[in-house]
Amino acid sequence: MVSAAVSACVVLVACACGPEKAKEDAGAKPSQPSASMSAIGPSVAPSASASTEAAPTGNRPAPMTKERAIQRYEQYLHGLGREDIDTVCEVAGPGAKKAQDQGFGPCTSTYVIVFQMISPEQKKALQTATVDPQRVAVRTLDKIEMPLEAVRSSATFTESDLGSYTLEYLKDDYYITDGQ
Repeated sequence: MVSAAVSACVVLVACACGPEKAKEDAGAKPSQPSASMSAIGPSVAPSASASTEAAPTGNRPAPMTKERAIQRYEQYLHGLGREDIDTVCEVAGPGAKKAQDQGFGPCTSTYVIVFQMISPEQKKALQTATVDPQRVAVRTLDKIEMPLEAVRSSATFTESDLGSYTLEYLKDDYYITDGQ
């Protein structure tokens, strides 16, 4: 039941913020969870490494390569595991705006709920998860599929609790634009 809820939130939130929204959300404070929710899990604190990991070098665009797409997806997975809202919302991408347009809240408040639904074991596994390049589907260099089967971690994930994602190269880097 929880895994289905995590999947639903992750898939829907994967469409709730992009580069434009991430900049807006950067100054915004996540909404306060109810007293019962705050008792369930820890507060969200971004890591110091989030901004340096997620940004391309200098002002130059990131390379449009399969390797860069994998790196960005791993940043997202590690961010989920660390409860790093800044990294997660930065990588979650412009396509994620669809969920917000359908009535879900902004990325920064929605992912607070998602973090609380991921088990401690899964969070720990996500912090060091990697992606098997041989299982990544390159449609074109600007649209790359990250199937669940490509994720390597110490925990088992299913389509209902992590799912598969599409990363697209938009403006200067790869962003998650769709999830299943």
